[in-house]
Amino acid sequence: MENVNGDTQKTAQRATRWLDGSSASARIRPCSDSSPKHSPLLWVANNSGDMFGLPNYLTKRKLNLKLTLKIFQADAFASGLFKGNPAAVVPLTEWLSDQVMQQIAAENNLSETAFFIPEGDHFHIRWFTPKAEVNLCGHATLATAHILFNELNLPQKQIVFNSRSGMLTVRKIDDKLQLDFPADFVQPVDSSPDFAEALGIEVLTTFKGRTDYLLLFDSEETIRNLKPNFHLLKQTDARGIIVTARGTEVDFVSRFFAPAVGVNEDPVTGSAHTTLIPFWAKRLNKTELTALQLSERGGQLWCKLDGERVLISGKAVTYLRGEIQV
Repeated sequence: MENVNGDTQKTAQRATRWLDGSSASARIRPCSDSSPKHSPLLWVANNSGDMFGLPNYLTKRKLNLKLTLKIFQADAFASGLFKGNPAAVVPLTEWLSDQVMQQIAAENNLSETAFFIPEGDHFHIRWFTPKAEVNLCGHATLATAHILFNELNLPQKQIVFNSRSGMLTVRKIDDKLQLDFPADFVQPVDSSPDFAEALGIEVLTTFKGRTDYLLLFDSEETIRNLKPNFHLLKQTDARGIIVTARGTEVDFVSRFFAPAVGVNEDPVTGSAHTTLIPFWAKRLNKTELTALQLSERGGQLWCKLDGERVLISGKAVTYLRGEIQV
């Protein structure tokens, strides 16, 4: 019998070759090792009695069995339901294929679906829009932390996520969750006439960050009244377009458009604030700021520039608990 606590990858490779060429439906039973340090395994036996311990996902896909997963939905950067930015959260013990995660995100049809797995004392998180995987998503990270703290009863006050954008920390502070993300410092660039055509108004100044354009306008009222042509914005060579101005009751306001990745307007965008916070901190000569995102659902954020990092605080509320089968 194969040692499932040894080289699982080698086991999976051997068993996959065997599954591809023989009848694998003779016998299946769960592995008795339920330690959280190991991915859940299935014992698979062929007609000769050879036994293999395989990751649940790989085995079930090979045998055309349904995999049941927990799914949650939370409204992030919101103090009540039907506000802020909704995100789906799918806890995993091992990664599904990229294709299946993308299909789940498309089926959810929310701006983001977050998937995470345990990774030692930390977690590894990935984010998918209905169209593509992205490198960073603030509101879905906030939603994931909310689910871990409040639905999965994680006892500690701090969560560390490994991600495509490096190490991300979420702390539970009173009634808020605080994201600790890398700051994105923009550079001025020439403004494209396509922006004025797509937004119906001239841009004061244009900047570019790691993944998004930042367009500065004259007032909060201008931001509220923008009616973008999303077909034109979809041609932009960036993940998305941030539009921003000084606020009347907060330090700054913004909206975020990302039709290129399947999200015409995102309700509240934590990752965009990694760009907005250092931009407005320099412009207003202050490191602690308040912000509103002026989408239809709206969202409030409490922000701080901390050297090369930004701290973004907000609230979240659970909307849905359920299961999916893939």
